[in-house]
Amino acid sequence: MAEQVYEDRWGEVFDRPSADLIELRWFDTTADMSADEFQDWLTTFAGCVEKCGRSRVLIDSTTFRMSPAKMDGSWRDANIIPRYNAAGVAKFAFHTPEGMPMIGERPAPEAPGRFPTGYFGRRRDALDWLAG
Repeated sequence: MAEQVYEDRWGEVFDRPSADLIELRWFDTTADMSADEFQDWLTTFAGCVEKCGRSRVLIDSTTFRMSPAKMDGSWRDANIIPRYNAAGVAKFAFHTPEGMPMIGERPAPEAPGRFPTGYFGRRRDALDWLAG
């Protein structure tokens, strides 16, 4: 059974112990999210990953609306990914809107992550890969 462990105006986090999974569901309110708010949220989510201790992560970004121009990949690589590595994340999946170019590519580690990351257009495909 899933337990909601965090929620605010940007999204919600569920712990799914029976699946060894933690899930983030972004809300469409992220259209109004600033770069600093995004970084704060990633920091909060990393804390949830550490606290719950699940080896699988699912990010539902089907309604994520913040402009990619506001994302700082080098900040994430330096401040968030090492926390996922230390927490024992083994697989990381994004459920994305249809049409994302990375859907269908073979999941692979994205440095500095030590775990494979996959991109999926269907939730069921993401869950099947995470469970495999």
